[in-house]
Amino acid sequence: MQLATYINDLLYRYECVIIPGFGAFLTQYHSAKIDTDTFYPPGKTLSFNRQLQTNDGLLANYVASVENCSYETALQKIRNFTGKLSLQLSEGETVSLKRIGEFFLNGEKSVQFLPSEKENFSTASFGLSSFVSHKINREVYKENVRTLEEKTPILFTPERRTAKPYLRYAAVGLIAIAITGLGGLKIYEGQVQKHNFAEKQKADMLVESQIQEATFVIESPLPAINVTLPKQIGKYHIVAGAFRIEDNAHKKIAQLTAKGFSPKLIGKNKYGLHQVVYSSYEDRLEALQSLRSIKRTENKDAWLLVQELKK
Repeated sequence: MQLATYINDLLYRYECVIIPGFGAFLTQYHSAKIDTDTFYPPGKTLSFNRQLQTNDGLLANYVASVENCSYETALQKIRNFTGKLSLQLSEGETVSLKRIGEFFLNGEKSVQFLPSEKENFSTASFGLSSFVSHKINREVYKENVRTLEEKTPILFTPERRTAKPYLRYAAVGLIAIAITGLGGLKIYEGQVQKHNFAEKQKADMLVESQIQEATFVIESPLPAINVTLPKQIGKYHIVAGAFRIEDNAHKKIAQLTAKGFSPKLIGKNKYGLHQVVYSSYEDRLEALQSLRSIKRTENKDAWLLVQELKK
């Protein structure tokens, strides 16, 4: 199973990808930067957190979808992968995940992660790479300019410039006439603007006086209307169960409602089962916190579904 490829695909779309029982990959955006003469594009830096090991269903659901297998089979494949990875690390090997990075154990037997420098998980910067700006040799540039000036012929001589002085006086006269015309045009425009402003003030005063004299009487005012807008439920859903018969799904909703939850029926999955969720969230961390609480107090088999619902 190409689990590294699946993780790589998910890192382009999500900021956190958890490998159940092993740890989580996290991405964080960084802006473009300059290091000496090297320019680096904006992108996302990759890190690894050993503490986040609780299964959120993201990786397992993706594996099940790509390999066309059940969710339980996908989980077992992930467990086999993490077991093999842990065994290699315990034997002192350095494990490399293609286009992601390398894992190894330090002197204290703690898992260390070294991300790949060539991979950029930002879709907005896809295809951009760093480049080096070469230094400009200013001495060579000045020498080239000097050589070019020496080779450029002089097209105008003093004799040619003074051959027809009356053209210069004609040009000065035309410029003076143009300036005088522009001055007269500006004065005319100023007078028009003053006239328009005065007329606008008169019109505003007339409208204001008419508004003050008007009386509005509403004999039968319409009753107030209270509009309740539906709350956006988000794409992180805590699944309570999936049922082949829709009536059983509605019974589950009634049971959860009686316990104080706000359950919903979010439709069928690809297996034709009606899915019932405890609640839905916009924020991923908030959804994970709620999932841990439900697994601890209500249903240990509850899991997190990441899916955009059709409106």
